[in-house]
Amino acid sequence: MKRRPVLFGEMLFDRFPDGQSVLGGAPFNVAWHLQAFGTDPLMISRIGADEGGRKILETMKAWGLSIEGIQIDSDHPTGVVNVTLEGTEPHYEIVEDSAYDFIDRARLPRLAADTILYHGSLACRNPVSRAALLQLKEQAVDLSFVDINLRKPHYRVPEILELIRGADWLKLNEVEFHEVFSQNPDASQALAAQMDALQLDRLVITRGEDGAEVRTRRGTRFSVKPARPDTIMDSVGAGDAFSSVLLLGQIADWSIEESLQRASEFAEAILGIRGATINRTEFYRPFINQWGLSRD
Repeated sequence: MKRRPVLFGEMLFDRFPDGQSVLGGAPFNVAWHLQAFGTDPLMISRIGADEGGRKILETMKAWGLSIEGIQIDSDHPTGVVNVTLEGTEPHYEIVEDSAYDFIDRARLPRLAADTILYHGSLACRNPVSRAALLQLKEQAVDLSFVDINLRKPHYRVPEILELIRGADWLKLNEVEFHEVFSQNPDASQALAAQMDALQLDRLVITRGEDGAEVRTRRGTRFSVKPARPDTIMDSVGAGDAFSSVLLLGQIADWSIEESLQRASEFAEAILGIRGATINRTEFYRPFINQWGLSRD
């Protein structure tokens, strides 16, 4: 595996009703898993000069994650999301004016030409971080993976359409699909035409218990149906786990079918833990062995 994944966006703490705080943020969760799979990801974000920020740096170092792309903000706090659960489904209150809203484009690292760039949409709610992302995307990135997370009131559809334009991969759930696209996902030719207009190569639609599918600009369709795990703690981070393995598939040159099936398997495993990440390397070992991943 040669191409290095670079992940841009939010790092924050999910605060649960029982008072527990769990480090997260979609790009960070994806970076966490990719580090466990041996891909040496680079996380680009901004944290506060506060206790939360210090904890993030300590946690990253302990897991082996590079802190090269982490900026420190003396004026804005480390990000926080207040999470409430209805059954196993999470609902979010996202605190605004957090450090990750102010990623400074003047302090961005230079990307290699074979970079795989991952980003979402939440950090782009602020024009400062959005400008930083646009500057990154102007570099010779080998592949871009956009994983939008539409959280009201933190987005506008016209801005989302510009954000996803030209992506090699776009991932979104079924609700987000209907908000962003004018076509029914079953209208293959019309959807392919809209993907062509947006210069999108591959579209991933996730449907929770009903699985997921990949659509290509040529109209090809791939799908997967998950097996429901015996124990579900919560669904926080399952989508990020899914994305991490789709990215891993691009790094390891897996087929779409392999990537989709393996992403589903890993996301199912994450449903069995509390929160989005786990700091036990043995959790990842069965997947590393089964998928024949090299840690070189």
